[in-house]
Amino acid sequence: MPDTDQPLLNITLCNRLREVDAVQWDALTTDGNPFTSHAYLEALEATGCVGEDAGWQPVHLLARDEAGSLRGAMPLYVKTHSFGEYVFDQSWAQAYENAGGRYYPKLQASVPFTPVTGSRLLATDIATKQALVHAATNLCDHNRLSSLHVTFPTHDEWQMMGDMGLLLRQDQQFWWENRSYGTFDDFLADLSSNRRKVIRRERRDLSHLDMRVIKGADISEAHLDHLYEFIEDTSDRKWGRPYLNRDFFSLITERMRDKIVLIFAYDGSNPIAGAINYLGGDTLYGRQWGCNRQIPFLHFEVCYYQAIDYAIAHGLKRVEAGAQGEHKLARGYLPQAVYSAHYIRDKALRTPIEHYLNRERDAVAAYIESSNKEGSPFKNSS
Repeated sequence: MPDTDQPLLNITLCNRLREVDAVQWDALTTDGNPFTSHAYLEALEATGCVGEDAGWQPVHLLARDEAGSLRGAMPLYVKTHSFGEYVFDQSWAQAYENAGGRYYPKLQASVPFTPVTGSRLLATDIATKQALVHAATNLCDHNRLSSLHVTFPTHDEWQMMGDMGLLLRQDQQFWWENRSYGTFDDFLADLSSNRRKVIRRERRDLSHLDMRVIKGADISEAHLDHLYEFIEDTSDRKWGRPYLNRDFFSLITERMRDKIVLIFAYDGSNPIAGAINYLGGDTLYGRQWGCNRQIPFLHFEVCYYQAIDYAIAHGLKRVEAGAQGEHKLARGYLPQAVYSAHYIRDKALRTPIEHYLNRERDAVAAYIESSNKEGSPFKNSS
């Protein structure tokens, strides 16, 4: 029998987040994650980082009750490519198109360019979360889109979507956990002798540089100019044009200044490297970084060790340092499972993907278990 206490929901599409009341949207984001906030997602739209020209067309789902109050939301995009997602499906697209199918456009429920775990079904009750998933798969069916991809949801959301028939994928990231450390040396004392010596040497080799934490009212447009130049330099060397433009960093700092922590490296009075981090609840999230000078171990210091220093000093529980990077393991960042769920409309594509994901999940789980034992830099980890 239907749940008579569950209000009837009217689910609609929204192409511009500025048309949604920010207070109502943020009331649905209860996990403290800064990236699903109205301010962050709308800044991506306002600065043109997402939009039709970028291949990220917003089609957010809004679930309202009979009184018009917002009861749920899903940040959702029509994608014409697979860039900026950090969950890689290009091989699926190529196989499908080689067989005569059309993989793009597809639907993507995510925070663009942000491989950070958080709620993707913004609601306080399971029934509304399920209604959002049904609406997204129906949207996929009715518009003959190849697929729906929900990337970096919470574990509970992932399991719920699996129960609803979506295919489940698992990957890993490397996170640092604060074991009630009082100082960086306390953290080092928890490591094996060899790893402790290596980290001390890496930090000692950069002792001639001045590391500075810049946050809140101290963040200036000049700092953001330097940061963007660093990001551009690094993107040019590795990936090409950065996903986020200069205007985004000004707008997000204006809106979320108290959530932003910049870490810069100076050689004398000259800034040579920088990283932007975001605060959310008990976690520091490392995002973009760059440098204009190639110095050994500079990346480790700016992005990993300084983040650990900050987390310890401010009593934070965790540092999440972004996607990929097995080199983080030796520096105290252990592998943690991250998730995605996938609705594939065509059974001819769905079946081989399902078989592949079953094998991949087993392999990822085995890697995490092994790394947390034999590969761990910590003492007494096996």
